[in-house]
Amino acid sequence: MSLLPVFLKLDGRSGLVVGAGSVALEKIASLLKTGLRLRVVAPDAEPQIRRLATEGRLEWIQRPFEIADLDGNYLVIAATDSAEVNAQVYNQAVERGILANSVDDPPNCDFYFGSVVSRGGLQIAISTAGESPAVAQQLRREIDEQLPDDLGPWLEDLGQLRREVLATHPRSEARRLLLHQLAQRPVCGAASCPSRQMAFAPLEQRADDVKGKVYLVGAGPGDPDLLTVKALRLIQSADVILHDDLVPRAILELAQPAAEVVNVGKRCGTKSITQEQINRLMVERARSRRNVIRLKSGDPLIFSRAAEELAALREAGVPFEVVPGITAAFAAAAAIGCSLTSRNSASNVIFSTLHRAQSQPDGQTSRMVLPGIEDATRVVYMPGRDLRQLAQQWLDEGIPSDFPCALVSRAAQPGQEIRLTTLGSLGDAAPLVAPSLLIAGWAVAEASMRLDQAEETVLVTG
Repeated sequence: MSLLPVFLKLDGRSGLVVGAGSVALEKIASLLKTGLRLRVVAPDAEPQIRRLATEGRLEWIQRPFEIADLDGNYLVIAATDSAEVNAQVYNQAVERGILANSVDDPPNCDFYFGSVVSRGGLQIAISTAGESPAVAQQLRREIDEQLPDDLGPWLEDLGQLRREVLATHPRSEARRLLLHQLAQRPVCGAASCPSRQMAFAPLEQRADDVKGKVYLVGAGPGDPDLLTVKALRLIQSADVILHDDLVPRAILELAQPAAEVVNVGKRCGTKSITQEQINRLMVERARSRRNVIRLKSGDPLIFSRAAEELAALREAGVPFEVVPGITAAFAAAAAIGCSLTSRNSASNVIFSTLHRAQSQPDGQTSRMVLPGIEDATRVVYMPGRDLRQLAQQWLDEGIPSDFPCALVSRAAQPGQEIRLTTLGSLGDAAPLVAPSLLIAGWAVAEASMRLDQAEETVLVTG
């Protein structure tokens, strides 16, 4: 069942609560904040509800529920100790087209009360569709701890400024971009406030000055929880997202519904779009005064085409910013519990890849050029499906056959798989599902006592 999250305007409307015990009191406290004109019907009532009636904040009718009590109400809450009475209230309300909620009885509810985080006019409501209110309450506490206390007053000032902007400037793309910029700035009521001065500058001048911007953003290894706060904010507000094929749907779904989302990925040697076309898309979208996210798996500066994209943006005069992300090596190391720079065994970390640049002459053999040392942790991105050539090269360099190796597939994502082996057995290792990564070094052995020098170990996590 899919629910529609809505926020109802209840100020001045009539509502009914049947029951006046502790359960009803909790709902009454939420309803009174909305300005609802509330009546409570119950033979007896909690002292707090009696006090609210005495203060005139609600009307308490001291008797059992009658069908006629439903008349004229916009919504009804059934919160008695009797399941039969609650069912009667709900069924009769449904017949009359009145929104109804029977507390702690999901089948007999037209709507659910969410767990709410409030900061002035800002409200974040969390629902589990009645499955687990306890989970919703836990999430509410976690979100509440993250939000600044002064968010409410800032939002009120921003709302006032927005209304003034709407009354001053005609509808246009420049006005829309201005409102998005103001939503990311401090706002105060003083005439000297820089945000206010920016808000009321002539839009005709701003139209020539307003330019789109390109952000090269790291999407991390694929788990939305591992996005940086800045990356999350940019993804949620972007006008255009040009993403790699490896960026999972869970992250792309964070984009606003109106955003243009384009897959510009190149996977396993198959190219649906050239790098030149990607560069052209970034420049064209930015020149149309839109903010563009070039969303890259992992970190945007590790084994991607970022250098070419940055050069294209510089040449076109398009403003850009790089937002780092968690690279796959760190997620893979975390998956196997491996410190890449263990004091006991690894004073260096070497990042490399088997993929060679397109400009490399045809027929030239791709070769890993790595220092012939054992005190380094070697991380190989995109190691490919056949590791025999790489294993033989390392053995030829003098690396011992018992050198610990770990292959990690889909690090930090559902279906993550870890294969622990040694250099001597690496060439015979069965391939893992892409994206995968190889970590080799004595630090790998320190991370897991399950590593056997002669056998291969497979660990699959969900």
